[in-house]
Order: sequence, then structure tokens, then C-alpha cells
Amino acid sequence: MSEEQQAGADSGRRFQIQKLYLKDVSFESPAAPGIFGSGSDWQPQISFQLNTEHNQVGDTLHEIVLGVTVTAQHGERTAFLVELKQAGLFDIAGFEGEEFEHMLGSYCPGILYPYARAAVGDLVQKGGLPQLVLQPINFDVVYAQQRARQQGGDGDAAGGAAADSTDTAH
Repeated sequence: MSEEQQAGADSGRRFQIQKLYLKDVSFESPAAPGIFGSGSDWQPQISFQLNTEHNQVGDTLHEIVLGVTVTAQHGERTAFLVELKQAGLFDIAGFEGEEFEHMLGSYCPGILYPYARAAVGDLVQKGGLPQLVLQPINFDVVYAQQRARQQGGDGDAAGGAAADSTDTAH
């Protein structure tokens, strides 16, 4: 056991991933098959939304759900819509206050996001559309922005972090 692990064990701190799972998923391609003839002019307008939810399911067991919605508009048509919820069960003990909130709002979503990215990319490709690669997200920045909004008085009452962005071409 490393010194860092030993120090964590001595302080009563614990962080363990119990389970990672896809909780909900939806893929729609309402313009198919007409959208497939787009050829080399495939330059969809991509809309991306992200949110997190936290549910305590035991004394130290927490479910974190990362919601991802990706919509692609090609001209006037919706090329595809992907909605998914990537979730994980995390055993978290010995963290208090801001440190605990950071675990729930940044660290755990950061673990879930690569799985959500892979699922979105796979769904789009299986839908017969060109590859979509979602960019990495710095969840520390997203968490800090959420905290700033909450402290400014217009925070999200549900306590979930949210990030919205729009990319132009993929």
C-alpha cells in the first residue's frame, strides 16, 4: 500500500467505484434516410447539454447520474438527437463540506464522462452518420462555475451542475 493510500485509510477516507452503468439512452434520427445523401457537405450545427444529479442510496453510497443531450441540425432538419444518462454508484466516506461537494460535483462526473462520450459516439455511428467526437470537459471548471452561480443567488435548486455549449461542425 502506498503512503497516500495508507494516509487515506488512516484518516477514515474512502472512495470506491461500486458500479458504472448506462441508466437511460435514446437515439433518434428523424430525417433518416434522407439525411444520408448529404455527402461531403455534412456540416451539422451541434448543440450539447450536460447536467448531473446526485442521489444518496445508502450511508456512504451515492449515485451520480451524468445527463448528456446532443442534437445535430443539418440545415432545417434534425439529423439526430441523443439523450443518455450515464450513472455510477460511488462509496464515499470521510470527506466533509466543500471537499465532499467537489467529489460529487466534479470528481465523479469526470469519471463518468468518458463512458458517456463513448456511448454517444457509438450511437451516432450506429445510426449511419459520420463519427462524432465530443470534446473533453474540465469538470473542475464546470463545478467552479456552478458554485459561483449558486453563491450569486441564481443557482440551480436541484443542485445539479449544468454546462451548455454549441459547436458548429463535426
